[in-house]
Amino acid sequence: MPDVRLASPQGKWVLLTTVLGSSMAMLDSTVVNVALPRIGRDLDANLSALQWTVNAYMVTLAGLILLGGALGDRLGRRKVFVVGVVWFAVASLLCGIAPNAGVLIAARALQGVGGALLTPGSLALIQASFHPDDRGRAVGLWSGFGGIGAAVGPFVGGWLVDGPGWRWVFLLNVPVALVCVPVALRHVPESGGGTARSSEAESGGQRAHGRFDVLGAVLGALALALVTYALIEAGGGGAVVAVSAVAGLAAAVAFVAVERRRPDPMMPPDIFASRQFTAVNLVTLCVYAALGGFFFLAALQLQVVVGYSALAAGTALLPTTVLMLLLSARSGELADRIGPRIPLTVGPLLCAAGMLLMLRVGPGASYAADVLPALLVLGLGMVTLVAPLTATVLGSVSVVRAGLASGINNAAARAAGLMAVAALPLLTGMGEEAYREPAAFDTAFDKAMGWCAGALVVGALIAAAVVRRPPPGCMRPECLRHGGVMAPPLEGEPVRKRVG
Repeated sequence: MPDVRLASPQGKWVLLTTVLGSSMAMLDSTVVNVALPRIGRDLDANLSALQWTVNAYMVTLAGLILLGGALGDRLGRRKVFVVGVVWFAVASLLCGIAPNAGVLIAARALQGVGGALLTPGSLALIQASFHPDDRGRAVGLWSGFGGIGAAVGPFVGGWLVDGPGWRWVFLLNVPVALVCVPVALRHVPESGGGTARSSEAESGGQRAHGRFDVLGAVLGALALALVTYALIEAGGGGAVVAVSAVAGLAAAVAFVAVERRRPDPMMPPDIFASRQFTAVNLVTLCVYAALGGFFFLAALQLQVVVGYSALAAGTALLPTTVLMLLLSARSGELADRIGPRIPLTVGPLLCAAGMLLMLRVGPGASYAADVLPALLVLGLGMVTLVAPLTATVLGSVSVVRAGLASGINNAAARAAGLMAVAALPLLTGMGEEAYREPAAFDTAFDKAMGWCAGALVVGALIAAAVVRRPPPGCMRPECLRHGGVMAPPLEGEPVRKRVG
C-alpha cells in the first residue's frame, strides 16, 4: 500500500516533482502558439512550417501517449517518467538551438515522444505514492498548481518572446528538468514494474493497458503524420500529397486491423461497444478540433491583425484558463446532480458563441469590448463541458478500464486538435504567406471561426441525442481542477465514488 504522507518532506518533494514534470509538457503545448509569428520571421518559415511546428509535437504525443502509460505500468512509473523528462529536455534544447525550420520541426516531434512518456506518469505517480487518506488532497494540489502553471504559461511565453527571444520558450525546460530529475530519483518511490508498491497488486489485477503494443502505436502515429502532411500540403497538390493521403488511410486501416487481432491491444476495439463511450469521444473530437484550431489561429490573429505584442497576446488569452481553474470543480459537482447531457450540450454551444464573437476581433479591435467578451463566453463554455466530459468517459466503461478510457479520450482530443491545425488553413484558403498579410489572414480567420463553431454545434447535437447519466457506483475523476485547454484531464486510476 502506498504510504507517503502529504505533510512529510518526501510528500512535498513528490508533489513538486510531478508538478514540474507535467507543467513542462502542458506549457509547451500552449505557449508555442504565442511564439509562432516571431519563429516565422526569424527562421523565414512559411505557414506550413508553422503548422508543423505545432503538429509535429502533437502527432507523436497523441500517437504514443497510450504506449507511454503502458511502459510506466510495466517498467516502472518513476523510471519512465524520468526518461520522459530527460528526453523532453534534450529535445527542448534542440528546439532552442534549431538553425532552421526543418530542425525545429524534427526536434518538436522528439519533444512529443518525451511528452508521451512523462505525461501519463505525473498523476500516476501521485496515485501510486500517497497514502489513501492523503491521495485526494495531493491530486487536488497537483491539479491546482498545474492549472496555475497553465494560466501563467502564455504570459511567460509572451514575455520570453518579446524579451530574450522565442528560443527561451524551449530552453527554459532544461533548468526545470535539472531540478526535476534528481528530486524524482531521490524522493519519489518506484511503482509499477512488478514493485511491491505496484497499484496493480493493490487492486488485484493489472490495468487494462499495461502491456506493450508497439506496432499499434507506430501505425497510429504514422497514420496521423501522413494524413496531417496531406492536409497541410494539399494546397500545392501533386502526387506526393495524394500518395501521403492514401498511405495515411492505409495505415489507419492497418491500425484497426492490428488492434482487432492482438490479444493485448493498445486501444481494444470492444471498448467502443459502449454507445455512451463512443458518443462522448465523438463529442471530444468535435470540441477539441474547434479548440485546437482556435488557439492556434487566435494567437496569430491578435498579433498579425490586431497588432498585439507576443506578451499582450499571451496575456489576452488568460481568461479561458483562469475560468477553468476556478470553476471546473463546481461544474463537475453540478453535472453530478443534473447529469452530463445538459452540460455537454450547453458547453459546446457557449464555446461556439464565443468563437462567433471573435468575428468582431479585427484591425483596431478593443480588448475590453471585443476580445474579452468572446474569451469569457468561450471560457464559460469550456468550464461547463470539460469536467462532465471526463466524468462521463470514466463512467461509460467498467472500473478496470477507466484509466484506459481516459487515455483514449485524451489521445482523441490531441489528434482532433492537430487535424484542425492542419485542415483549417486549407478550408479557409490561407496562403503560405498569409500570416504576413493582415487583411488576408483576417478574412481567413473569420471563415475558420465559422468552421470551428460548426464543429461545436455538431458536438452539442451528438451530446443531446446520445449522452445519458452514467450508472450509480461508476468511477469518478480525481482531478477536479483543470487548466489545460488542449486536452481533457488524463486520469490514471480514479477512486470509486457513489453518484446518483
